[in-house]
Amino acid sequence: MLTNTNNSTTSPRSLTSKQLPPATPWVIAVASIIVAIIIGFVIFGGFNIPVVAVLAGLINMVAVFVLSASYEGRRKATDRVATTVVTSAFVLACVPLISLLWLTVSKGGAAINGDLLSRTMLGMKGVLDQQYVAGEATLAGGFYHAIVGTVLITIAACIISIPIGVLTAIYLVEYAGKNRLGKAITFLVDVMTGIPSIVAGLFAFALFSTIANLIMPEAAGIAKTGFTAAVALSVLMIPIVVRNTEEILRLVPMDLREASYALGVPKWKTIVKIVLPTSVSGILSGITIAIARVIGETAPIMVTAGFAKTLNWNLFSGWMSTLPTYIYDSQLRPVSPGDAAIASSERAWAAALVLVTLVMVLNLLARVIAKVLAPKTGR
Repeated sequence: MLTNTNNSTTSPRSLTSKQLPPATPWVIAVASIIVAIIIGFVIFGGFNIPVVAVLAGLINMVAVFVLSASYEGRRKATDRVATTVVTSAFVLACVPLISLLWLTVSKGGAAINGDLLSRTMLGMKGVLDQQYVAGEATLAGGFYHAIVGTVLITIAACIISIPIGVLTAIYLVEYAGKNRLGKAITFLVDVMTGIPSIVAGLFAFALFSTIANLIMPEAAGIAKTGFTAAVALSVLMIPIVVRNTEEILRLVPMDLREASYALGVPKWKTIVKIVLPTSVSGILSGITIAIARVIGETAPIMVTAGFAKTLNWNLFSGWMSTLPTYIYDSQLRPVSPGDAAIASSERAWAAALVLVTLVMVLNLLARVIAKVLAPKTGR
């Protein structure tokens, strides 16, 4: 008969190590900020945001490492410090964006009204801004013409850029392989990506000026139109669309293409029915990035479309104004100088708010379209 010779009782080992409560990092972060503020007041005699941010970050990392190392072990402490550094970097990256949005919404929201959205600068005089500053009248003028110009020029640029960019990316991914033409196109796209926006504007203006001189030599300044501005913006958009679309198309599994080819489907139909629907979400995201990149351009519009104070619906004739050029012109050349220039500044902030809103609406619209057109998955 076997007997148990070990009479001592042993407790089972825990499979989990000691862990700090989930709220500990946040408590340490808040305490670090408070301590940093106190140190800032004691040493520097006041509240300085950059100094407090640096001190709070250093105190937070040291406190997290010491507390975690003493309770959880050195390995877990190192992981927590790395997490803290990554989180702090993310917060720092968000600070400028949040500050920009807050400033735009606060200043633009306080100035915007129905008249600004429905009127132009036609007949605007400095005395009206002086009366507004004196509290004798409401803010006159508006940027309805700039909204229309922004929308028309951006749509025209998209009509030019999106087909060229998407078809170029399809050729590079599906047909080019490693041939010389594909390498040359890739090189040119890389070069176009780094072109300054003002150079694109000068190129478009020089191109249409040359054409205009051949057709109507006596017509000076005929090349400054909304369509010329759209061509300049398309030069900036095309490389972005090509690069983003190319990367998205390369992510489509080759198995899908091979399965389609095995069923006898032609290559062009495979691209249209399989490749593009699979990657449509990413392609639309890239297009949205390209639109957001050019919708706020000022320099090429100044060169190609000029400044206009009235409404112009014709892309092929006359100067046009966009929201970026309107903002620039309002700040650089206010309607009334001196103290009354604040009226032009308020109109500029209201236009900036509308411009930011347009970019946000485009992003949301692209996400909705991508969700609707995305291939349906099922069991």
